[in-house]
Formats: sequence, C-alpha cells, structure tokens
Amino acid sequence: MSQRTFSIIKPDAVRNGDTGAILAEIAKAGFKIVSIKKMSISRQQAEGFYHVHAARPFFGELCEFMSSGPIFPMVLEKENAIADLRKLMGATDPAKAEVGTIRQKFAASIGENAIHGSDGEDTAAFEIGYFFAGVELK
Repeated sequence: MSQRTFSIIKPDAVRNGDTGAILAEIAKAGFKIVSIKKMSISRQQAEGFYHVHAARPFFGELCEFMSSGPIFPMVLEKENAIADLRKLMGATDPAKAEVGTIRQKFAASIGENAIHGSDGEDTAAFEIGYFFAGVELK
C-alpha cells in the first residue's frame, strides 16, 4: 500500500544548484512526485511550519535559514515512503550520514543539511497541508 510523505529541498541546496541532482536521487529511489513547487517563505511562515521546535535553541536560526531563499516543497508517494525517505536523506549531521545518502552528498552542516523529510504519519499530514491545498494533490 502506498504512503505519502512530505519533503523540502532547502535553501542551501537550491543556492548550490543541487535541486536537479536531489530530485534525481528521489526518483531513482522509486518515489512518485505527487506535487512540487518552487517558492519562498517568510520568517513567520517558517516559524509556523517549525512550531514544534519553538523551545529549542536552534529555532531562530532554523527559521532564518529556511526563509533565506527559495525552497522546493513536495509531496512524495511510494510504499513505506516516510521511512524510505528518512533513510535516503541520511543523518541530520552530514558528517555522520551514510555514504550515498542525500545529506552525505549535498549537505554542508547540521544547520544547512539540504533536505527536510517528515518523521511520521501525523507530521506528514500536517506538513503536506501546510504547503499544499487538496486540489494540488491529485
């Protein structure tokens, strides 16, 4: 049974010209792109999206970074999409990410780590709804 997850190609990867290569990795791993768009978000939109991290020390820096340039939010689909994308992304710290993962290949640091992916079904549902209207998800 297929499952949907949410991902963002982050501003660092867009700035570095890695969007196409990251999308190729996602496609090669068997994900179907249900919807994707290029956009920029405000600091307030980033704060709303990352509200679960509001009490964490990195919250301000994260929101500033995510609103620093264009991003590519997307909805992906395949069997075990959430777990498979997390594995494909690699560890948050690119120095600890497995060889061949997106973060090992394209991320510069824990803070600028190229890609976001939902960590569970409830999170995916919230994140998809935050960026995509129902008509965009056919």
